[in-house]
Amino acid sequence: MTDRATTYDELKDAISDAYPSLSPQLQRLARYALDKPHDLALGTVAAVAEANAVQPSSTIRFANALGFDGFSQMQQVFRSHLVERGAPYRERIKRMQRGGAAGGGVLHQFVGEAVDELHQLEEHVDPKALDAAARLLAAAPQIHVLAQRRAFPVACYLAYALNQLELRAHLLDGLGGMLNEFARGIGKGEVLLVASFRNYTPAVVETALAAQARGVSVVAITDSALSPLKPAADVCFELGDDSSRPFRSLVAPLCLAQALVVSTGQRLATPAKRATKAGRRGTGNGGGR
Repeated sequence: MTDRATTYDELKDAISDAYPSLSPQLQRLARYALDKPHDLALGTVAAVAEANAVQPSSTIRFANALGFDGFSQMQQVFRSHLVERGAPYRERIKRMQRGGAAGGGVLHQFVGEAVDELHQLEEHVDPKALDAAARLLAAAPQIHVLAQRRAFPVACYLAYALNQLELRAHLLDGLGGMLNEFARGIGKGEVLLVASFRNYTPAVVETALAAQARGVSVVAITDSALSPLKPAADVCFELGDDSSRPFRSLVAPLCLAQALVVSTGQRLATPAKRATKAGRRGTGNGGGR
C-alpha cells in the first residue's frame, strides 16, 4: 500500500478512519495508539502487546491494516513526532519514581498523575484549535454549555467564567428532563460548547450531533479522536485518556477550560473586537431614530 501515512497527523486520521472496520483486538491497539502515542513510540512489540492484553502478532496486523509493512515502520512515525515535540523525560522519570517508591500516599500519587496529565495536555492541544475556538466564542451571540456526569464540573466552570467575560453563556443542565426541549432552541450562528469523556453520555452526543445538523457551531472537549463527539465538532480538543486509572482526573479538562476562557477574553480585549462591538451598538441605537 503506497498511500500510508507519513506524518503523525495523517496517521491519527488513518487510525480514526480505519477504526470501525478493525477487530476488537486491533481497536484496542488503535485506542492505545491515540491515547498513549509516547508509549507506543518507545515501547517494544512485546510491551505494547502486553499493555493491551493482545498477542504480539496483533501489533503487526494493526500496522498492516494501516498500510505499513511492519510495526517498526509504523512506530517510526510516532517516534518522529516524539522528536519534533520533545521527549517527555520528566513524565517518564516521575513514573519510574512512583513505581519504585513504596508508601508514597494517595496525595503523592494523584499529584504525580496530574503532572503527567498536564504534560500530555500540552502535547495533545493544537494552539491553532485553541485560537479557532476562542474566535467562535468571542463572536457568538449566545453560548450554550453542555456536559453531564463526570464532565459536568467542566461545564459549570465554563458557564460561570464566560459570563464573567460578559458573554451570554447558558448552562444546559437538563433539569427536569428538559434537555431536548432547551437544546432545540439553539439557533444557527450560536455556539454549543460541549464536553464528554468515555464512557460518553448518549444525551450529550445526540444533542451535539443534532445541533451541528442545524448549522450550530460546536466546540467539543473530549478524550480521543475516536470520540463520537468529533463528527459533530467544528473544533475538537482530544485530550487523551488513561482509562486504566481507577479515578480519572479532571485536571487537564479544567486547565484547558481556563485556557479557553482566557484566550476568549484576550480576543475580546483587542481593539478590533472592541470597535466591532461598539459599531454594532451604534448601529442598533441609530436604527431606532
